[in-house]
Amino acid sequence: MPTPSSPPVLAEEPRVRTCFFPVSAPLRPYASIIYLTEVDAPPGCRVEDYLHPEWANLRFIEGETPLAAIGGGATDAVATPRFIATGPTSIASYFAAGSMRVWGIGILPMGWAKFFALPAAELADRYCDGETHPAFAMLRPLVGRLRKANDIDAAAQTIDAFFVGLLDGAPRDDPSILAAHAALIDDDPGSVGDLAKRLDLSERSVERLCQRAFGFPPKLLLRRQRFLRSLARFMLDPSMAWIDAIDYHYYDQAQFTRDFQRFMGMSPREYAARPKQILGAAALARAAVAGEAVQGLHKPTS
Repeated sequence: MPTPSSPPVLAEEPRVRTCFFPVSAPLRPYASIIYLTEVDAPPGCRVEDYLHPEWANLRFIEGETPLAAIGGGATDAVATPRFIATGPTSIASYFAAGSMRVWGIGILPMGWAKFFALPAAELADRYCDGETHPAFAMLRPLVGRLRKANDIDAAAQTIDAFFVGLLDGAPRDDPSILAAHAALIDDDPGSVGDLAKRLDLSERSVERLCQRAFGFPPKLLLRRQRFLRSLARFMLDPSMAWIDAIDYHYYDQAQFTRDFQRFMGMSPREYAARPKQILGAAALARAAVAGEAVQGLHKPTS
């Protein structure tokens, strides 16, 4: 059964609910979780929030399409397509949502290499219309099947079964992707050299692997993961002081503040002061179901 997250609501305010559904065993190396976000807002009202840097995601929208900008804010946001295919991100994504229902599935690096011929770097920090981009053509039938699902459990199962069906005939797994992902989730590697040594690969080979399956150079990935470990601690306990949340790989709080500005486009103080009507409650619910508050820290399984 899904675990819902519902923030406190005042009269006439938008209502937000997010539910998470674990993927089945065959999908666990390739997908993090299936989720449903529902927003019920008065006409003309939108809920604003920022998505954290994350792995790839596919989202299917009914109702009002949100306004969104990867690496921007309200003035940069434009209406999204109804099937949004987003590559891995290293910057926050602003969005403003009216009344809508969004089904989504998080795609891990192994899943990107399994399902899509497109190198992850080509869609990094970008999104596209999944209904028109050729890399996602095989997913178009899923859009129609979701519209026909008569309840949320059936819809979640529809998504899961569809991706399980894609495993037949998909390329063979590259075990180095799973090993690299596991190493990135671990907080031991502090440098690209450490990562290459752990994978028993040259630094150049690690560079090529990361661009193909993870979307970014390994140095940036290590930096992003260090930041996400710190952010996740704060999301689970917003009363925590930033100095207590930052990862031990940071030299000092000033270095963390620079990273926060790089990845979220604002200071830690500014972010802490912002309302988080969707991501705040969703982080707690996601941690309860998947074990991590943010998708970028999801532990891969073989």
